[in-house]
Amino acid sequence: MKVTCLQIDIDFGNPRKNKQCVEEEIRKAMDFTPDVIVLPELWTTGYDLTRLDQIADVDGNDSKLFLSNLAKVYQVNIIGGSIAKKTASGVTNTMYVFNRVGECVADYSKVHLFKLMDEHLYLQAGNSKGHFKLDGVPSSGVICYDIRFPEWLRAHTTDGAEIVFVVAEWPLARLDHWRMLLTSRAIENQCYIVACNRAGHDPKNEFAGHSMIIDPWGEILAEAEKQPTQLTASIDLTKVRQVREQIPIFADRRPEFY
Repeated sequence: MKVTCLQIDIDFGNPRKNKQCVEEEIRKAMDFTPDVIVLPELWTTGYDLTRLDQIADVDGNDSKLFLSNLAKVYQVNIIGGSIAKKTASGVTNTMYVFNRVGECVADYSKVHLFKLMDEHLYLQAGNSKGHFKLDGVPSSGVICYDIRFPEWLRAHTTDGAEIVFVVAEWPLARLDHWRMLLTSRAIENQCYIVACNRAGHDPKNEFAGHSMIIDPWGEILAEAEKQPTQLTASIDLTKVRQVREQIPIFADRRPEFY
């Protein structure tokens, strides 16, 4: 499976311009025939949280139609980063996943809200897991701050996930944490981690970039720098089974003591 992360800069609070950017980036990515394209967190709005009442996508409808059409046109799976989804009860930070024929096969709303960036003041937390299959591969999606909760990723891999897709707007100030946490999550879960971060700035933050693709041994197969770019790597899914057989941590777990 070939995966491509679109490490884009996000125009603050400008969904129209950001959709134009994503459409162009997906068109360019298809020159390399990826199986899966991954977008970053809140790619339609960035962290323009104070204006979400005006710019959030009502029920995610515009974003779903946009991404579904791109998946169908290019016959590619899309991990749709996340968008601010507005509902009658509030706004969630929600990931949509589309298969090659444009079907939405999963949606996941960020469970762990990041208070340092005021998410808890403007967003509602999700309450379900991010499981799905792409091309028959058991996979899961999580969002940014979620990676600081190892039990949350373990809840997905004990249910069979072989790839965990991470979408983020992770700040440059904590780049070392990003790299170490992602590598640890890959090793302890014996899975592939495909992590797409954003690049650039907003009025309050500089973002780290450094999207990463990591194998089940914790080997970094590809890593970007901090500028906007596309990051691509091929992953061998037989390695997940091989690593899990060689060091059978899932069979050796004793959750009754945890």
